[in-house]
Amino acid sequence: MQIIADVGGMPGKDCRGFCKYCYFRKVTDGDPFGCKLCTPGTVGCEHCGPGVRETTNNFIPPFMVIGSVQNTLMMSGVRDQNLKVNISGGGDVSCYPNLLEISSALKDLSLPIHLGYTSGKGIDDAKIAEDLISQGVEEVTFTVFSTDALLRKKWMGDKNPEESLKALKIFCENCEVHAAAVIVPGANDGEVLFKTASELEEWGAKAFILMRFANFKNQGLILDNEPIIDGLTPHSLKEFSGLVKKVGDEFNLRVTGTPLLDPQNDAPFALSKSKNKEFLSILPDITSEATILTSTISAPFIEKIILNMGAEELINVYAVDKEIACLITQEDLESVDLSALKDTVIIPGRAFVHDKVAEKILSKDGVERIVTRGPDKLSVDGEMSGTLTDENIIEKEMEAFYELINMINFFGVRK
Repeated sequence: MQIIADVGGMPGKDCRGFCKYCYFRKVTDGDPFGCKLCTPGTVGCEHCGPGVRETTNNFIPPFMVIGSVQNTLMMSGVRDQNLKVNISGGGDVSCYPNLLEISSALKDLSLPIHLGYTSGKGIDDAKIAEDLISQGVEEVTFTVFSTDALLRKKWMGDKNPEESLKALKIFCENCEVHAAAVIVPGANDGEVLFKTASELEEWGAKAFILMRFANFKNQGLILDNEPIIDGLTPHSLKEFSGLVKKVGDEFNLRVTGTPLLDPQNDAPFALSKSKNKEFLSILPDITSEATILTSTISAPFIEKIILNMGAEELINVYAVDKEIACLITQEDLESVDLSALKDTVIIPGRAFVHDKVAEKILSKDGVERIVTRGPDKLSVDGEMSGTLTDENIIEKEMEAFYELINMINFFGVRK
């Protein structure tokens, strides 16, 4: 179990400048999207407005960060040997000016530390890695991009790439390190990627998370900031999945990819694999009709699961032109072919659209459809799956599909 110690911060401002490939580069102010957290009569809230753009969150004073952790501990009553505190924020935690102060305070509370996503760009002297380890840092998630210092300087704007890489090496030798890299075609793929993986393996990193670079709205750039890099076409899903497999086969690292895939435990959607078909018989029978509206990546997997359950006559899966289901917006719903929908539509739990707006859009053909949200997640991506076993993945997916099926049977048209 991990408790979040949120230090705040904003992308671009509190990370010594945007990386060239950063998702938040070119983000501008805009109207809120609407989401499940909005009040029934109002479109917009902190989560789907300023929160998703991360444009208003300054670094938080250290006493407030520590106070929040102490309150969480007191309210939860949880204190066991598996508990860690994850220091993270919207900026780069290595740029947080009071990082050593809060790590020292957490050490006094006898709490081991997970240093959440950091690029290391705030590290001017690699000795800080030793200091953090002495203060109780046991786990680090480090955005490396490349172990080539010149590439880090060019693509990440790292002013001291040699020191940040030295710090990464120290972390790898003394902590559980999950390295991560956004894979940009022509920049850090190919031989560069394999050299990075080789050095990470040599230094002692435990895992390597590959993240496909996104450059277009249908890939998830919903903040009016496409393209991030003009004229650059990201890897196709097939190319990227192949890259993840090759790196995983070549090196003694726990290699996963996002949005696809985890070669070791079949995530996402392990239940769609034929070898796991037996687990589907444990789930409730689907007895009502409904449409599952989802993304282009998720749709084939969900269709396979529905087919293996023998419920394809009751359930149809409709994919909008968006690769990531939780980034579906009102704009995506407005392009839906309503004639393909049943009288009940299940949309992703975390979709960025207000409930009433979704219902109005999906009923504008005169059919008063029931539109409801499904579970927040039906599976897990490579950022989480690398820490889970095969059994963990199956368990999480079974829980999610159990919830989904119960919703279908309750809200759907009974057959």
